[in-house]
Amino acid sequence: MTNIIFRPSALASQSSLSMDDVMQAIQLALVYCQERGELLTPLRQKVLSLLLQSGRATKAYTLLDEMRKIHAGSAPPTVYRALDFLQSVGLVHRIESINAFTVCHNLTHCRQGILIVCQFCAAVAEIDARGIHHALVTKIESTGFTLIRDELELKGLCSECTAKSM
Repeated sequence: MTNIIFRPSALASQSSLSMDDVMQAIQLALVYCQERGELLTPLRQKVLSLLLQSGRATKAYTLLDEMRKIHAGSAPPTVYRALDFLQSVGLVHRIESINAFTVCHNLTHCRQGILIVCQFCAAVAEIDARGIHHALVTKIESTGFTLIRDELELKGLCSECTAKSM
């Protein structure tokens, strides 16, 4: 199994990745999927590449617009199927609160983290919070509830938007 963690500093700062970083991430994702018996098709690679290049949470229709620049016949189901696959293998997160998608910041080592979303620019930070996650799930289960989805999203302001608002 792949032991390499792809975590470029650009993902932490939500700036765009260099094309070298994007290609490195795609290669790692290919190996990651292959080891799990999954196929990262060229279309799925392109959607992942667009997300990596965007540097922030991106809506499916924005991805579709970008896909249409490359493949004029691209349709919504095509992009949504690619996003569903990327989510199912743990390469991408869906941010429900803004109906957008972002690349997992530890591309092949996705854990139960907390996503922090800038409510102005859609920048996303992801923190590894397995201990907090476990404690929270335990507390919730003690109330008799069973979680159906357990991704946590918090809203805030990124450092750039905070600086602009001062």
